[in-house]
Amino acid sequence: MKKCVSQITVICLVFTNLWCFCRADDSMSIKLPEPNKTGGQPLMETLAKRKSSRQFSREEIPPHVLSDMLWAACGVNRPESGKRTAPSAVNWQEIDVYVALAQGLYLYDAHEHILMHVLSEDVRGLTGNQEFVKHAPVNLIFVADYSRMGRRSQQDKDFYSAADAGFISQNVYLFCASEGLATVVRGALDRSKLADKMKLAPEQKIILAQTVGYAGE
Repeated sequence: MKKCVSQITVICLVFTNLWCFCRADDSMSIKLPEPNKTGGQPLMETLAKRKSSRQFSREEIPPHVLSDMLWAACGVNRPESGKRTAPSAVNWQEIDVYVALAQGLYLYDAHEHILMHVLSEDVRGLTGNQEFVKHAPVNLIFVADYSRMGRRSQQDKDFYSAADAGFISQNVYLFCASEGLATVVRGALDRSKLADKMKLAPEQKIILAQTVGYAGE
């Protein structure tokens, strides 16, 4: 009987510690401000200003601007169905957007519109080979989760995930052009090293990265 009680006590302590750990992780997540879904520049003017930039200021992006950008990238624009601002094949929604900031790495949860804490470490320098990625305020990492794509061939998974990441990237480009931000999408990065740091599963593949910030000199 004493042995049974002792085992129950140990189990309770384990679950208590696990619960506390989860609560600590939750407390490190960032609740984003409600996105502003109105305003912005006219579409044709925005397209005329769309460009890639490789010079960034170290100035941080305000929370409300970060919130608007992530919603524009792939936020939920039809709550009744959970569908997004960017299309995805078969509505797989297989692209996850990770956000690398100076204070750590986060995963954008579009349905809750929050940044889920992943790492308390500055991994911006691992998101690309160019020097500017280390100091730009935001680096987005587009990760495809192939496990959401059913039994499609590897070729199909590669193709559709690349296309879907491209749609999200273009949404970011258009938002930045409208908001007066600088951005550039990048494919030159050590995917294996970054995936190890992010602790990605084998079915998770880094597709692209994209830097966002205010223009620098």
